Amino acid sequence: QVQLVESGGGLVQAGGSLRLSCSASGSGLRFNALAWYRRAPGKQRELVATITNGGSTDYADSVKGRFTISRDDSKILMALQMNSLKAEDAAVYYCNAALYSGRTRLEDYWGQGTQVTVSS
Repeated sequence: QVQLVESGGGLVQAGGSLRLSCSASGSGLRFNALAWYRRAPGKQRELVATITNGGSTDYADSVKGRFTISRDDSKILMALQMNSLKAEDAAVYYCNAALYSGRTRLEDYWGQGTQVTVSS
């Protein structure tokens, strides 16, 4: 049973920084893409950042230049460094690991989410 667990969320002032981590436990995790999503109250889930096994990254326009996604194959699966946080970044952040064949998602794993609150 694969389990993803996010950590690092919390309350931060606008302009501040947080670093989210996603760790994995269990066996059988197969993926070729990792991603962070977020869901703010009353809004749909939003893709924030992705990183492939090859190291290619992509970001939502709203976070470009402020957030950095990275991989770490030691103790954590990946991290999201969030700088210059804005009120609109407040949301529950979820990590996702997915295995794709072409555009088809074969396997999909999600964490339980971690809350990020930004005070203005």
